[in-house]
Amino acid sequence: MRGYLQRVIKNTATMTVMVESTKIEEGNGPPKIETFDDILPYVGEASRYQWFLFILLLPFTFVYAFLYFAQFFITLVPAEHWCSIPELDHYNLTDHEKIAIGIPPATPEELQLEAATWFSKCYMYDVNYTELFEQGVREANQSWPLVPCKQGWTFNHTMIPYASIAAELEWVCDKTFLGSAAQSAFFVGSIIGGLIFGYIADHYGRIPALVSCNAVGFFASIATAFCNSFWSFCLARLVVGASFDNCFNVLFIIVIEYVGPKYRTLVANMSFGIYFAAAAGLLPWIAYWIADWRILSVVTAFPMITAFLGPWLVPESARWYIMSGKIDKAIGMLKKFAKVNGKEVKQEVFEEFEKSCKSMIEKDQSHNQYTVVHLFKLPRLARITVMLVIYWLLIILVFDGHVWNMKLLDPDVFTSFSLAAMTELPAAILLALFLDRWGRRWMGFASMFMCGIFSFIAIGTPPGTLTVTMAILARLGVNIAANIGFQYAAEMLPTVVRAQGVSLIHIIGYFAHIIGPYVIYLADVNQYLPLIVLGLLSFLDALLTLALPETLNQELPETLQEGNDFGKDQSFWWIPCISSTPELKKSAKKKKKKEGMANAAFQGSIQTIDCTRL
Repeated sequence: MRGYLQRVIKNTATMTVMVESTKIEEGNGPPKIETFDDILPYVGEASRYQWFLFILLLPFTFVYAFLYFAQFFITLVPAEHWCSIPELDHYNLTDHEKIAIGIPPATPEELQLEAATWFSKCYMYDVNYTELFEQGVREANQSWPLVPCKQGWTFNHTMIPYASIAAELEWVCDKTFLGSAAQSAFFVGSIIGGLIFGYIADHYGRIPALVSCNAVGFFASIATAFCNSFWSFCLARLVVGASFDNCFNVLFIIVIEYVGPKYRTLVANMSFGIYFAAAAGLLPWIAYWIADWRILSVVTAFPMITAFLGPWLVPESARWYIMSGKIDKAIGMLKKFAKVNGKEVKQEVFEEFEKSCKSMIEKDQSHNQYTVVHLFKLPRLARITVMLVIYWLLIILVFDGHVWNMKLLDPDVFTSFSLAAMTELPAAILLALFLDRWGRRWMGFASMFMCGIFSFIAIGTPPGTLTVTMAILARLGVNIAANIGFQYAAEMLPTVVRAQGVSLIHIIGYFAHIIGPYVIYLADVNQYLPLIVLGLLSFLDALLTLALPETLNQELPETLQEGNDFGKDQSFWWIPCISSTPELKKSAKKKKKKEGMANAAFQGSIQTIDCTRL
């Protein structure tokens, strides 16, 4: 789920929360402004300008959801399809009668495949139907010779009222894998795009990255509508994939960095929960109503047009200005915020902030000597890093597996997909209410364990509404875990290599996206195997969560040694929400609990920009 994040962390590292929110005391000399968060109370932490940016997230969140899920509906194939037999078109036969005389029963092997039907999807009788009808034969004889479909396929569009590109190009039978291959091409593009647009964001600014990224996605989505072959479609989707993540995360991070620490839990969780749930829940019905995959690819591109207005609507990242040495422009941006928010700020506040910025930039130079290789030079830190990589990979595999497996569970894929997508909202609400009380480790364990439990319950229920309900509850669990897992690396890896470590984890995570769609092909071996695998992976990930340290209210490690020692003093059974649990000692550098540390999800990964003194 967020490829641009790793780039942002590197360039905003020095402007993150240090460890303590400075309190301003009137009349005791000049204000103490040490971090970016210290100046936010002066210009407004959650006022008019921030709410404007919150609303502006809406179209970009729709873009994110549409890019992620649109290809699911662009390549959707009806479960019922059979060999076309043009000879039978000359007679007044219903589809059932055509199948009865022209299509053999499904073979034992075919009955094991995904969405199996009682008749064969890939074979037909090799006979002369004209002669048979002249002889009055109206039903097939199973002793007739069989051949693979010779003249294409006929699709039953009762449940899926349009022909997708997969249906038009007949990616069925021995070509079924092409749909998943095209989806993999999309995520290969995400890796490439993450590098390209990350470079643009680092060297030319966040707004140029936002505009160029969405422009690429817009024109490539339009180009998708003109594809007429597998390779042209793969190329178009690869380019569309290059804009995935960055199309939304650039603005999302800008919004988060301008919001005060105590409001980030609400803004970050609820913006993504409300907007993403609405977009992903609405997309199936847009596809159903349009009923044309070419028009769908164009319509889902329209929200990207908003990005072309970015230079006039979206403020540049003040942190990027500072890291680029343009402190005067950063202060100018903050003055604009103060004016819109109706705040009057004394000049001495900005002068003190300017001094602090210059000092932190100078200190940051000492961090440049470290590389991601240093994560593996200390044994415990290396173990934590490896576990974080595996942890994130498993979450991505389970999440994508549940997305793609939905079409195997219910013929009404539009309703079931929409309901499953809407679990993003309760997931966000639960996180906002309980994450800072229960802690990351045990809540992550509980959510993935719940995902595994409901995955296995779905296996034991008869096909239908109950099975889909269990799968949706499993999806809720992995949604919660994904949002928790999104923050773990940025909270546990030490400051000096945090950016590079998070980058490594997320890039490896893209490979899980690439192979995720293939989970559904396990149904070719056994129809229950996808859910069995997803359930087992969920349990494995839940147990792995307990092997990681708790990060709630803990000082973020800065040096390699602190990263290696992080969590050593924690009891395995420590549960933050249980009052009887003894209070843990903080890490070596603990002094006071920082206001912004309350929700590391937006101090770690999403909010990396502000929360990690990286």
